Amino acid sequence: MPDLADGAGVVERLRAAGCVFAEEEAEMLLASAAGPAELDLMVERRASGLPLEHVVGWAGFAGLRVEVDAGVFVPRRRTEFLMEHAVELARPGAVCVDLCCGSGAAGAVLLDRVEGAEVHASDIEPAAVRCARRNVEPRGGRVYEGDLFAPLPPELRGRVEILVANVPYVPTEDIGLLPPEARDHEPLVTLDGGPDGLDVLRRVAAGAPEWLAPGGHLLVETSERQAGRACEVAAAAGLRARIVSCEERYATVLVATRPV
Repeated sequence: MPDLADGAGVVERLRAAGCVFAEEEAEMLLASAAGPAELDLMVERRASGLPLEHVVGWAGFAGLRVEVDAGVFVPRRRTEFLMEHAVELARPGAVCVDLCCGSGAAGAVLLDRVEGAEVHASDIEPAAVRCARRNVEPRGGRVYEGDLFAPLPPELRGRVEILVANVPYVPTEDIGLLPPEARDHEPLVTLDGGPDGLDVLRRVAAGAPEWLAPGGHLLVETSERQAGRACEVAAAAGLRARIVSCEERYATVLVATRPV
């Protein structure tokens, strides 16, 4: 077994386990471990297939360090593209909602980047809610447990200017094709978007006009192949829809706006 006393030994062991970004992962593990024994355990857990973010307990997202507990959806780097657009569209003091919030990464970014933002987040997974509260509430936001809009304060109806919803959009039959890190260690409810991957988007789009302020925006991550149908879903709900994309980050985002 490689010696873990130095970074080279960690890299060697991670490479042997098939970790593509072994050097970067080794840096995170070395920085997070309190000592050799903990480092050995962390490398072992990562080599067994546990997501790196679950091993170290945090993820880097849009320049923030976001806590991520085991069993909670890991924020993806491509979702930073969605957040860049959300922040750009938000005015100072904007009322913002983060649905399907997971760790609360999106809500944390809105609070960090939008001056005076009022941020509310919700998720149906209790583990995600516990994690999101640690990331969002110290920054001044609120996190609720429940299904989509259901747990939100009623007084938000018609006032939400930025609605971020990182809904599950993997078609059910494609779940088995996901990397084991996601398939085996993240809740199915955070991945499975139904037969065509758009089931949750349909529910969010149907409810969005009631919650959005006139001119308010719904931003949802989707896939390139689903983009056209995602726009149709938003249009059917009475929203003006457009797609923005970033080839470099393999990111596709639906931006749907409530008419004024």
